[in-house]
Amino acid sequence: MASPTFRAPKGTRDILSPESERRRALVEVFAALAGRAGFGEIESPLFENIGVFLRVGETTDIVTKEMFDFHDKGDPPEHLALRPELTASICRAFVEHRPVVPWKVWYAGPQFRYEQPQAGRYRQFTQVGVEVLGVDDPLLDVEIIALARRFYDTLGLGRVRLLLNSLGDPTCRPAYLEALTAHLLDHAAELSPQARVTLERNPLRVLDSKRAEDQAVIDAAPVMVDHLTDESAAHFAAVTSGLDRLGIDYEISPRLVRGLDYYTRTTFEFAADALPGAQNAVGGGGRYDGLVADLGGPDTPGIGFALGVDRTLLACDAEGVFPAPATAPDVFVVDVVDGTHALTVCEDLRAAGLAADRAYGGRSMKAQMKAAGRSGARLAVIVGDDELATGRVTVRDLERGEQTTVPRDDLVEHVRRATAQ
Repeated sequence: MASPTFRAPKGTRDILSPESERRRALVEVFAALAGRAGFGEIESPLFENIGVFLRVGETTDIVTKEMFDFHDKGDPPEHLALRPELTASICRAFVEHRPVVPWKVWYAGPQFRYEQPQAGRYRQFTQVGVEVLGVDDPLLDVEIIALARRFYDTLGLGRVRLLLNSLGDPTCRPAYLEALTAHLLDHAAELSPQARVTLERNPLRVLDSKRAEDQAVIDAAPVMVDHLTDESAAHFAAVTSGLDRLGIDYEISPRLVRGLDYYTRTTFEFAADALPGAQNAVGGGGRYDGLVADLGGPDTPGIGFALGVDRTLLACDAEGVFPAPATAPDVFVVDVVDGTHALTVCEDLRAAGLAADRAYGGRSMKAQMKAAGRSGARLAVIVGDDELATGRVTVRDLERGEQTTVPRDDLVEHVRRATAQ
């Protein structure tokens, strides 16, 4: 009986070179920008007690439909979940460790959601992001948004728009929810069946609907910015003024609510116009001033964002920017003696900081030279019986077709000079 053929689980995939190098390069760009802004890296567990994520909002799809949860082997077993997002985990870490505020952290890593896979959306997906806890200052909101904007600019993306809104605070939100609910109930018959179900659970989530039959009702709905308290309105005005001062373009999007219940006041999203309309969000974030307290900590303001690596790279592809970095070696070593000379030459070159590769298995000179050509290396270093007898090696420039012989002891310096040209 034939053994089964295993494949990556639905909604996941293997990321091979050179795409894996491209993703690592993207994270390195983000890490450099975050580091210059005073953020330190945090690594949190891939799974948490499920209660951490229930604070995200028990009416959100992430909690009701999309979490991968399981019980461990303890006695009694603990109910755990793979993290569907990282903000709640970082707030849990803040409550546990009580670092000095302002606590500024950045992260990069996988999240997990059980949802229908589509272009740029997977069940295991990678995000980069930042969180700041302990500061209630609208100018921090501006700095956070500016960091995300700078990241997209650094990648070379020119068609990413910033959408901005305020979701108010616990003082003004009840009156808005009352007005919104009344409007949606008055027009419930015009909504899609899915939106009517959402209306029963959380009226605010109806504004997230992208279904065409819901748009007329949503477009006519009251907006949060008309119900802000003086304090929330002043905070939002300071954010927009700060963005203006930095020359960062934005669009007020009064029905932007994002997908999580913990957001308060400043809320934002980045949309890549190079991607299809309904699936063009590449990242976003906002304030979540009550989340730390919900997790058992002190009343602590917070703000952050998460940017999707997969969607961002799709946007890069659509705009023709941020290609995979070159991965070709500097040198390909061809050993037609016994292979041991390629072993030592490669190690010497690598120890000197040069990239070197070779063929294996005692292949012929012709086969090894073909492999050298396929590798993309600039130079081939050839070791044969003649070279071995004279203590020299032949260095062939694979781009120009020129070659010379150099003493074996001078090889590293010769390669350095040749690859620097």
